[in-house]
Amino acid sequence: MSSNDNSVIEWLLASDPSIRWQVMRDLLAKPATEWSAERAKVETEGWGAALLAHQDADGQWAGGAYWPRDLAAGEEQQLGQPWTATSWALDQLVEFGLDPGSDSARRTVALVGANARWEEGGQPFWQGETEECINGRTVAAGAYLGADVAGVVARLLGATMAEGGWNCHSERGSVRASFASTLAVLEGLVAYERATGGGTEASVAARRAGEEYLLRRHLFRRLTTGQPADDKFLMLIHPARWRYDVLRALEYFRSASILTGEPPDDRLEEAVRHVRSKRGEDGRWTADWALPGRTWFRMDDGPGHPSPWLTLYALRVLKWWDDSRAK
Repeated sequence: MSSNDNSVIEWLLASDPSIRWQVMRDLLAKPATEWSAERAKVETEGWGAALLAHQDADGQWAGGAYWPRDLAAGEEQQLGQPWTATSWALDQLVEFGLDPGSDSARRTVALVGANARWEEGGQPFWQGETEECINGRTVAAGAYLGADVAGVVARLLGATMAEGGWNCHSERGSVRASFASTLAVLEGLVAYERATGGGTEASVAARRAGEEYLLRRHLFRRLTTGQPADDKFLMLIHPARWRYDVLRALEYFRSASILTGEPPDDRLEEAVRHVRSKRGEDGRWTADWALPGRTWFRMDDGPGHPSPWLTLYALRVLKWWDDSRAK
């Protein structure tokens, strides 16, 4: 590890417990006794504790599943989509690494299951919504936290497109898969496999087909022209929410590789090179853009400034890739 790497690691360790424990586990290879003690602090300190402090008495956030209860007419158009409701808060707690065995996690799963209903159709939260991207994130959060999301997985398996991916606009007639929807479902399926000790034969087959959809496109290219499907796929963002970029996709493939024991696919190399090229002279990665809309709090200084989350993700993706190539 270079002196530049050492200074970046020190910077990350000086951040929040949710960053610190993952640095200790994934970059420093500390023993589980050390990183798990740091992970436990997510419930009581820093960003994790701050987010839990905003939780409603009934287990929800902002009084709603996907939208805050006090959503004003025109707010999404004028200020951007708000990110304060339950679905987005759960995403954040998973990213923070809240211990699923903690009192807060167990309480949240039970209360959300009892009280949260999707605005789209009034379904209980852990039964899922109708859009594949929302259901993918619901499976990811539920599987991580210990909720029963098998029914949502079954619905996702029935919504696979012919080319192997998913599209949250399928109910509106879309027959082509999308990068963002496919990645959201894949994140859910790999979390389900991890939580259930391997998932099902059908869920594994669907995951592999979805991965192939992205790999054939080298994570960002159109099959038809070879050009980037969206310029923003090559721009880094955090929190990504529902948006897609190559670093988020690479982080997924790293996670899946660790679960399955399979080495990285060679078709990831172009995206890896791109992420490596985005590193600043100070050894850190910065966000290229940010989504508008209200949040409970910020975790960095915004676009153009070093992002601890993007730096953590990039460093561990590159470590995974480089270590695999050194074998």
